[in-house]
Amino acid sequence: MPMIEQGSASTESPETSSILARFNDALTHLGQARSFAKGNHIGRVLDLGRKLLTASGGPALLYSLAREFDGAGIFEGSDWEKPENLKAKFVPHTFNEGDARLVTLECLSELRMLAVANGQYFHPGLSSEQAKHFLTQVLAFNLQVLFGASDESTRNRPATIQKMLEQHLAFIAEHIGLENILDQVVDEVWRILRQRPIQVDNVREMITRIAACLFDPDIQVQGTARGAERLISALFGPTHGCREDPGVEVYLQRLDSMDIYALEQEAQGFARAMHDTGLVSAYHAAYLRRMADEDTEYIAKALGLSTTGRDCLFCYRDLVLTLIRESIYLETCQAIYGLAQFLERGLLYQTSIPNGLWRAIQTPLHPDVQAQISALFGSNIPPRAHTLSALLSVLGQPLGLGQGNNPACQSTRALSLWSYTNPDYLLQIFHWALRDNSLTMHFEGEAINSAELGAGVVQSWNFDLDTLSLVLVPHLDRIYMEMGRRAGTRGEDPHRWINPEFHGWWVHRGFAIAVDIHTQKLDELEHFISTFYTVYNPLHNGNTPVVHPQPAGIAVTDSDARFVGWHAISILRVAVDQEDVIRVYFFNPNNDSGQDWGNGVIVSTDGYGEQQGESSLPIDQFTSRLYLFHYDVREFEILAPSMPEEELQRVKSLVTGSWGKGRE
Repeated sequence: MPMIEQGSASTESPETSSILARFNDALTHLGQARSFAKGNHIGRVLDLGRKLLTASGGPALLYSLAREFDGAGIFEGSDWEKPENLKAKFVPHTFNEGDARLVTLECLSELRMLAVANGQYFHPGLSSEQAKHFLTQVLAFNLQVLFGASDESTRNRPATIQKMLEQHLAFIAEHIGLENILDQVVDEVWRILRQRPIQVDNVREMITRIAACLFDPDIQVQGTARGAERLISALFGPTHGCREDPGVEVYLQRLDSMDIYALEQEAQGFARAMHDTGLVSAYHAAYLRRMADEDTEYIAKALGLSTTGRDCLFCYRDLVLTLIRESIYLETCQAIYGLAQFLERGLLYQTSIPNGLWRAIQTPLHPDVQAQISALFGSNIPPRAHTLSALLSVLGQPLGLGQGNNPACQSTRALSLWSYTNPDYLLQIFHWALRDNSLTMHFEGEAINSAELGAGVVQSWNFDLDTLSLVLVPHLDRIYMEMGRRAGTRGEDPHRWINPEFHGWWVHRGFAIAVDIHTQKLDELEHFISTFYTVYNPLHNGNTPVVHPQPAGIAVTDSDARFVGWHAISILRVAVDQEDVIRVYFFNPNNDSGQDWGNGVIVSTDGYGEQQGESSLPIDQFTSRLYLFHYDVREFEILAPSMPEEELQRVKSLVTGSWGKGRE
């Protein structure tokens, strides 16, 4: 059996060469073993294959060995033995399982497919066209991994597995060509943008790659990529003055020669592109900074403001213009959308908000905070520009926050709730964190200082967060952990006490949980379901709306309805959609709220009355994934539970058929 000789690749490191040599040796033993004994050798081959997949250049080395490891029988007796029977839609399930050997086996199978697709290896029963189509579907089904996005499943994945998958899929994409999945990628971009996230780096990456495919003469684009041009123009040429992406310096020279009508058209073009896509071009930032020294009317038009936003702008003109000068740069251009939405919320009419913003403009940054920001973002613009721009984004888009690739859903939810309900408090704690690099909160009257605490829930941070979250969430995470420690010996779920103390007075003290925390079994499930319907369903609570968003907990499941983990969300409102279905609208701090939770429970983010950033489900489906919520005890005592038995049993069956399976 031919093998790659150790050291044959010029870019091979000594460590990679050593792993490759051992892999070749293990593969030889596997190939020489009889069928009944191959199981004794496959484990070692997979373990070494996993190390190669993680190593630099490893996927390429394994790709060149596709014929060899297939012939040695590594897939013998497994679901991967006959590649012509494989289904791409099942690949994400394998990846999400997180079993290192199974994931390695899947990656090796795809490298075998790639060798067939490129004509490097002939496999009976599988054509090169079939192999290429399969891999195209694999890429389309794994766009999040391919572009570095994350959800609950990826956060639960070991870091080594995540690194291996990212490197492996990037290798597949490089050889298959992104042009074959452009239509899926464009649809994915629009789906994400409709949620209006604050962090759009991944989206910008997708659009840049789309543009590279569309405008590369050597790439033959398959499909129409409908909607791609709007995305590309929104970033690189949203107006007549910059339609061919001339560069900012050239654009500023053009602005100097424009008359008032042309300047107005530029403003309207920027506003139209921004509100259409949720994306902001660097040219928009250049225009806004230039117009901050000119007529404020141009600013209003460039932000696309309604009457409310215009009133806020002109009433607080000096403050808004100062914020633009201090925070809006080419590097922070996305904050322009946050600024526009902030003005539209009318928050400046709360006396504490403009005062808090004037203070934020002047707040001295703690040396450690300043050093962290400079290390992450460089020193092209002042660190304060990053903190102020992030503050504008969060105040303007409270439902656009995301936890990044960190298990910090509680802290991210808190930031969203404060921006949504109590923005002056958010300004206050941000001020403390910037100035002192610490944060003090109180739990049942006792002060907790983050500077005096050890690590929180998150042991190792990923920095794929907005700057406000980068500054605040580590402090909040440690305080949340300490509150849990103090309440953890009371014999009940500590969230009963943590949530009201951590979030604010407006969190109800009534507490319901569907799980016994000691046994992890379902506990009084029917009473739990009935209580939620009584206090939240408008048909049962006298049509009483949700006044303040309430923290809640859900049991996240995958597309096969299997339990993934517990997750923090906020219940925002309960309302009837256009099809007369009662839906629960909620905030999910996950980076992408549109998820398939199995058994027909598919979270919607658009099309059923959702506001930007909201997720929604019919109330029965939502309740089936709910495991913890707060409610007004006195209101529950006044209301008479009246949930129909048929609906109660339907919700119960959705629970026991998903995350509740085995917990009865």
